[in-house]
Amino acid sequence: MGCTEPISIAYASSLVTKYLAHKPESLLAQCSANMVKNVKSVIVPNSGGMKGIPVACLLGAYFGCSDKKLEVLSDITPEQIEQCQRLIPQIPCSIELLESHATLHIIITGKYKNDTVSVEIRDGHTNVVSIIRNGEQLCSQLDEIDNNPQDSHSINGITLQEIIHFSRYSDYTSLIDLLDQEIQYNLQIAQEGLNNPYGVNVGKTILLTSDNSPKNRAKAYAASGSDARMGGCDLPVMINSGSGNQGLTVSLPVIIYAQELNSSQEERYRALLLSNLIALYEKSYIGKLSAYCGVVCAASGSAAGITLLRKGTDEQIEYSVINTLGTLSGMICDGAKASCAAKIATCVETAVMCHEIAMKNDVLQPGDGIVKSSVDHTIKPSEG
Repeated sequence: MGCTEPISIAYASSLVTKYLAHKPESLLAQCSANMVKNVKSVIVPNSGGMKGIPVACLLGAYFGCSDKKLEVLSDITPEQIEQCQRLIPQIPCSIELLESHATLHIIITGKYKNDTVSVEIRDGHTNVVSIIRNGEQLCSQLDEIDNNPQDSHSINGITLQEIIHFSRYSDYTSLIDLLDQEIQYNLQIAQEGLNNPYGVNVGKTILLTSDNSPKNRAKAYAASGSDARMGGCDLPVMINSGSGNQGLTVSLPVIIYAQELNSSQEERYRALLLSNLIALYEKSYIGKLSAYCGVVCAASGSAAGITLLRKGTDEQIEYSVINTLGTLSGMICDGAKASCAAKIATCVETAVMCHEIAMKNDVLQPGDGIVKSSVDHTIKPSEG
């Protein structure tokens, strides 16, 4: 619920309070550069429109529910929001840049009288690797994390062709509940973004100024979900690679095209599987946070999912991924904020175009920018 980076900070802060057994009198937030980038400009959900690391810290520490993890702020009341607004000038919350090899890394420290608790999260938004109270280590997973890098240890043998085969032919019944949640939640927040003012209203503007083609609806729905999410909407989203914006982009264009094509339920599930898995595959070599816009990967997944829905061959699915990556890969991530919705719309527009090119059996060639000798060599940085 809400942009995952401020939610991660709120979750760590809620754990600080839990282990202090008191609300802290002061807080220190040490954050890696990518965490700072993704928190500084985005509205924290259930905050009354406030932004920033101190807001996320205070909401989590004073009113969050640690048991709910990524929904840590879901039960906050309007009265508590008002209290938080009064507390911000009263409770010191210092921010320090955390020098770390991990791009997703935070340490939240809280003090109450003579007691101090520090909670460290690294590599995953709820991946608590250390809790220290008054110098005593209560929880530590650092050795395990160092020896088993979370983003790379299980992916090296995978190929895109295996992902396509799995998506086409696997027994996916154990995933239906997750896929149904993705469809329900992501459509719901997209509709919220279309019905109400959030950010700069990218999705709503697309529908007002464009025709009702499936491409424009796909752009509008994905963008409006981001409008709402970046604007502090408290509706839940099914994420991909730790990102709500990526979760919206891998799913909503596929859902819209499945509706347009009158695809069967099975066809829709299999296309969503393909889209999600391709994005996860690509992001496994980049990490959850970076200066590379992850929506590029999500859009290439959508291009593949749409190609599958339109009865494309395995080769055409690969072409759609190559074309999308070769076109969009210069897009940087400059943090979570309102303009993410416009980036999503741009990426979906390009993904549909790249899908259409692939359906004509045209593909970018090795040496065209980042494109290498195959789609897997293009995706894997150490190959090709």
